[in-house]
Amino acid sequence: MRLVVAITGCSGVVYGVRLLEVCKELGIETDLIVSRAAERILELELGKTREQVSELATRSYSPEDLSAPLSSGSSPGDGMAIVPCSMKTLGAIASGVTADLIARAADVALKQRRPLVLVPRETPLDLIHIENMARLARAGAVILPAMPAFYHKPEHISDLVDFVVGKVLDVLGVGHELYRRWQG
Repeated sequence: MRLVVAITGCSGVVYGVRLLEVCKELGIETDLIVSRAAERILELELGKTREQVSELATRSYSPEDLSAPLSSGSSPGDGMAIVPCSMKTLGAIASGVTADLIARAADVALKQRRPLVLVPRETPLDLIHIENMARLARAGAVILPAMPAFYHKPEHISDLVDFVVGKVLDVLGVGHELYRRWQG
C-alpha cells in the first residue's frame, strides 16, 4: 500500500505525525508533503522540524514542487490523507485551485477516484467552511473532523490521537489496533 500524507498549517499536527508513525510501523509506503505553515506549527506544538518528520515517510516533497510524481494521475497510489487540513487547503481543493502540490495531489486523488480523507481541526465552523466541506464530500472526499470519541475510555491524550488516526486508517482500508472498537 502507498499513501500520500499531507500536513497543513493548523493546530493538530500531532495527528499527521502519528499517522506517519503508524504507517511506518505497518510497512505502508508514504509520500509526505508538509506545507510551509505546518513547518512552523510542527515546531510550536511538537518541537519537531520538517526534516525530523520527513524521516518517518518513505518519500518527502516540497509543497512548491508541482513537477513531483504526485501531481500526475499516472503516479501509483492507494489514497491520500490531509491531517490536519487547514481551511485554506480545504477551500483551495473545493474550488479546484491547485497552486501547490498538496492541492494538486488531492485533485489527482479525486479525479482518479482514490480515497481522499480531509481532517479539519477548525472550530467553530462558519458557513463557508461547511459549504466547502459539503462540496468536497459530493466530489468523493471523506471529511473526518478531529473529533475523538470517549467510549473506549481514553486515559491519555495519545489515546485520543490514536482514535482519530485509527478512523483515518479505517477509511483508507488499513487494519490496525489503535483503539478499542465499540462493542455495544
